Amino acid sequence: MQHEKVAREFLVALRAHRSQTAFSRWLGYRSNVVYTWEAGRRWPTGAETLRACHKARVDVSAALVRFYGHRPGWLDRHEPWTPEGVACLLEDLRGRTSITELAETAGISRYSVSRWLSGHTQPRLPDFLRIVEAASQRLLDLLAALVDPMAMPTVAPLWEALERRREGAGRMPWTQAVLRAMELASYRALPAHEPGWMAARLGISEEEEARCLAFLRATRQAAWTGTHFEPATVAVDTAAQPQVGQMLKAHWAQVGADRVAAGAPGQFSYNVFGIRRDDFERVRQMHLDYFRAMRALVAESEPAEVVAVVNVQLFSLER
Repeated sequence: MQHEKVAREFLVALRAHRSQTAFSRWLGYRSNVVYTWEAGRRWPTGAETLRACHKARVDVSAALVRFYGHRPGWLDRHEPWTPEGVACLLEDLRGRTSITELAETAGISRYSVSRWLSGHTQPRLPDFLRIVEAASQRLLDLLAALVDPMAMPTVAPLWEALERRREGAGRMPWTQAVLRAMELASYRALPAHEPGWMAARLGISEEEEARCLAFLRATRQAAWTGTHFEPATVAVDTAAQPQVGQMLKAHWAQVGADRVAAGAPGQFSYNVFGIRRDDFERVRQMHLDYFRAMRALVAESEPAEVVAVVNVQLFSLER
């Protein structure tokens, strides 16, 4: 993605029907600073950009809640258009990714990234976009939460494709497993793709396999090499569409229930208990820590030999 080009398109979409001069004055500048931004002669910082969104009557806090899928705790301490707010946003998105790894992914010096995360300096808008993309793989979601994505020529087709992938993930949840099956060392060792090979290993029908493969190719989540299917590095995060995420969670919970009922091998356990509310929160945090550690281990595990599912469930029976 050309982040400078996207930055200009974002600023134009934010300005909307206003002239550059009028928008500059609306933002509180005496000079036509918006012209220099859109021309790429200079760039607003991440904080200046979010402040411009706020001045343009975009509810930035509400936009970030939509982006996250929940209200992040740091929003109660800092306004998002302040340097402190931007630093909290970037640090939150970084999670457990090291600064070195984040800098390498974004193509930016480690020194600069470190200063941005600490709030000592501010990234220019294109660099802010690079860091968001490198840290979360959800830059499109952040842009769409702030302005109309269809008003950005570079972003519009990418957004439409992403929405199709999300909707398809809800309708065809087995596509996730089929993608992982493409990564198996045993599949790659085949002389050529064998219809039904993935279905046999995932416990689905050949018709379901074929349907998933057709959708994955149509949405460019997988490519045909001439002998095999190969997954593309496309992240499909459902936080922006909670209903799709809910459908997927229900699907995989049902798959687990079906496997239990069939007596299939696996680790299936439960514990119904009474507990103090503060200890319940501690158990919830333990589940989150386990899930993050598990994902980190999976990310480093090569070669892929097994497609597996982890269902993590913890809930109060109170209504």
